[in-house]
Amino acid sequence: MTADPEHPVVHGEVAELRRCLDVEQARVEGGLALLRHRAAETAKDLDDLSLRVVALEHTRWPLPAVAALTAVGAVVVAVWQALGR
Repeated sequence: MTADPEHPVVHGEVAELRRCLDVEQARVEGGLALLRHRAAETAKDLDDLSLRVVALEHTRWPLPAVAALTAVGAVVVAVWQALGR
């Protein structure tokens, strides 16, 4: 590359631009690494949450069973009150 006498190449400015580019590239790569790490943590948290939801779904009582137990309890209380008088 030949230097045009009208536009002299200033080596200090080129070096400064290269340093700025290197710094910004390192900053972007650091940000991407942080995002990758956070995405991995989020995926792990999501898997843990899914396991907890599945465990809760297996231990919950179905609504018809709760309704039947409530009805039986109401009948027992009604019979106890009727026989108690």
